Amino acid sequence: MERTYRLIISCPDRTGIVAKVSNFLATYNGWITEASHHADQKTGWFFMRNEIKASSISFDLESFRIAFEPIAKEYSMCWSVSDSDVKKRVVLMASKESHCLADILHRWHSNELDAEIVAVISNHNDLRRMVEWHDIPYHHVPVDKNNKPEAFEQVTKLVEEYQTDVIVLARYMQILPPDLCELYAGRVINIHHSFLPSFAGAKPYHKAYDRGVKLIGATCHYVTQDLDEGPIIDQDVIRVSHRDSTEDMVRLGRDVERMVLSRGLRCHLEDRVIIYENKTVVFN
Repeated sequence: MERTYRLIISCPDRTGIVAKVSNFLATYNGWITEASHHADQKTGWFFMRNEIKASSISFDLESFRIAFEPIAKEYSMCWSVSDSDVKKRVVLMASKESHCLADILHRWHSNELDAEIVAVISNHNDLRRMVEWHDIPYHHVPVDKNNKPEAFEQVTKLVEEYQTDVIVLARYMQILPPDLCELYAGRVINIHHSFLPSFAGAKPYHKAYDRGVKLIGATCHYVTQDLDEGPIIDQDVIRVSHRDSTEDMVRLGRDVERMVLSRGLRCHLEDRVIIYENKTVVFN
């Protein structure tokens, strides 16, 4: 893919924003390859994402930031610009279930995910061989009720040592402490089945089977201090029927979980997600 700069903007809505940004880019010969914007009528907030050919602009990213800053101040923008050639550094976290982790590793190995997976952290050793086959460092950090503060202090240290841009909880079955959620706000992605809160706790698919549900699904979201209530990135469902057993539901549930997690991660890696309050705007 051709190298681009990704300009992401959110600000109070008013007339002239698109024209101002477009004129700025045109002034410096910026070639827009993709443009998306959305105005939220309820909140009065505006969101924009532009991709610009890096080769069409004669200065580097830092000079771009300096040149754009007056416009950002004029329109009270929350904004960022990134280089598509700079891959985000990803730490994956998992427990014993392999389906989400294996799917992400496969997509990464096949060059379907534009990222650098720098490490895997797990509270179990079950998935070590699979991860190390990919030549990725595997860190076993056991967690139990007696050592949680110490364990997550080690997790935080590892995450910082790897200069992590995004953490992906690929069926990691521990609750992250509030300080880690705060430190990496908007940069921790989780997946859970969409039965929550109807079928919370252990064996949700068994409970769903007993209720005779007709849809099962999954939700990919950012992690916050409020368990499973962070901004949603992606969701999907699969229809089931009375013919499906509990085992069928578990299998289908795993299918939709890995699909939704990989889609959500891809959107984050490509700077397609803008968080506003407890919601997201996702420019697919």
